[in-house]
Amino acid sequence: MRDPAEKLLAKHQTLNHLQDAKVSSHVQRQEDDWFRHTLMLDGYDVPFVFRRKQGYASLKGARVNLTYYRHTETVAGMEFEMMKVVRVKRS
Repeated sequence: MRDPAEKLLAKHQTLNHLQDAKVSSHVQRQEDDWFRHTLMLDGYDVPFVFRRKQGYASLKGARVNLTYYRHTETVAGMEFEMMKVVRVKRS
């Protein structure tokens, strides 16, 4: 049986996967009914962002597997690159 991440990657061409990455920073903020989580990873200078209905235990220092899309967001007329996470799992 194939890994769920492999199934997603086969189905969506622009999807990327990162295995066993170390989380250097994890911040979560409440936005309306959702929590917005921002992860910074060792060796990457781009934030990895995802939303959940509830808070999450801190992932700082943990190793994670991420499935994500590249995404650009415009804030105050400036474009910022970020990674929009669709699947996060501890390694």
